[in-house]
Amino acid sequence: PDIPYKIGYPGESAYNAVIPGITYLINRGFIDEANIGVQGHSWGGYQIAYLITRTHIFKAAEAGAPVSNMISAYGGIRWRTGISRMFQYERTQSRIGGSLWEYPMRYFENSPIFRADQIETPLLILHNDQDGAVPWYQGIELFVALRRLAKPVWLLNYNNEPHWPVKYQNKRDWQIRLQQYFDHYLKDAPAPVWLQEGVPAIQKGKTLGLEAEE
Repeated sequence: PDIPYKIGYPGESAYNAVIPGITYLINRGFIDEANIGVQGHSWGGYQIAYLITRTHIFKAAEAGAPVSNMISAYGGIRWRTGISRMFQYERTQSRIGGSLWEYPMRYFENSPIFRADQIETPLLILHNDQDGAVPWYQGIELFVALRRLAKPVWLLNYNNEPHWPVKYQNKRDWQIRLQQYFDHYLKDAPAPVWLQEGVPAIQKGKTLGLEAEE
């Protein structure tokens, strides 16, 4: 849906637009409320990460290149251009409305990582190590936090890829894994090995783990 944003509260604005929309569809019988999946990338990835800290309505979620910690991200740069990231949090996409020192609580309250303990929804994160828009440590921060909290979470990183996979083999691999992930959680399909056991770093590129476990 189109989201009307309130300055200083981008996360809450997303919640106030998306959740009533989903409730509307549920109440009219258009969707199965027990099997709702959600996916977003970049700014959409941030909003997904925020939403699942506030609601358990989704059975599974995927967040691509999400900003998880606006405080740590605020002091960084956009790797592809070298431009400070501060402007986008203060005045543009994130719409916080001012600097970290003016509104520290706004940065805190809008950062999913500080409510990671509230997340119950299984989460698949896609974040590549050459992302020039959102530093991939943002995905790492959320992944590590959820692992520490023993939450169901997976992180996919395609080496030397930018904000999204561009190489054919990586795009294909990503689409397969995304479908397997949602098929498992929303359609009760058998879980592939990578979902059940993960793929050790030393086996990356050697073991795909795409085969399903019955």
